[in-house]
Amino acid sequence: MAQLPPSTAPTIPAYKTAFLQACLSANVLTFGTYTLKSGRQSPYFFNAGAFHTAPLLSAISTAYAHTIIAFLAENPDIPQPDVIFGPAYKGIPLATTTLLALHTLAPDSWSRTSYTFNRKEAKNHGETGSLVGSPLANKNILVIDDVITAGTAMRETIELVKKEGGRVVGFVVAVDRGERISEGESQSAMGLIRREFGVRTARIVGLDDLIGVVRAEGGGLEGEAERMERYRERWRASD
Repeated sequence: MAQLPPSTAPTIPAYKTAFLQACLSANVLTFGTYTLKSGRQSPYFFNAGAFHTAPLLSAISTAYAHTIIAFLAENPDIPQPDVIFGPAYKGIPLATTTLLALHTLAPDSWSRTSYTFNRKEAKNHGETGSLVGSPLANKNILVIDDVITAGTAMRETIELVKKEGGRVVGFVVAVDRGERISEGESQSAMGLIRREFGVRTARIVGLDDLIGVVRAEGGGLEGEAERMERYRERWRASD
């Protein structure tokens, strides 16, 4: 597993260090030229689907849990979530394992919290419908997802929760790319969601964190860090 130099490790919490090291060691964070859903060409790609072993899943779910606990502590007016919601498909294991991690870290606070995820297509037999897990009606919903660029999936999730009678009280992502969603827009997708829906957001890491760990790693990755920095300067959002 990749190791961060001791001089950089104290600058971020241990759970973030473990998460970033897992991203590198498992090739969750990869480099090249990737076409995003927006059509933009990115020099890096984050694939949460690669967290498919127990140690890796533990690293990301623990990082989510610590991020959520800090997020709620910093925003005491946000009500305790009744449901952790994970949008299909990558959000499904993230929601379930994060709820377990939250219960491990603070069982008294999270023993009554449920999880829910959606199906891509509604089921028309047995337990019909598009949701699996807790009903959302009259519930406070905390949504977690892997990464956000354009915010399309985030909007769809907020509308789905609203349709089901729930209220999104927060949105937490593993990686916030922090880039403008288009040439004519100065804000990021996260910033736009905060402005448009009044939903507060949090992240495990941002692009600055990714660049920092790649630079610290060395081993020929300096060029990748420079490509990411140029990309950041080209698309950096104002928020």
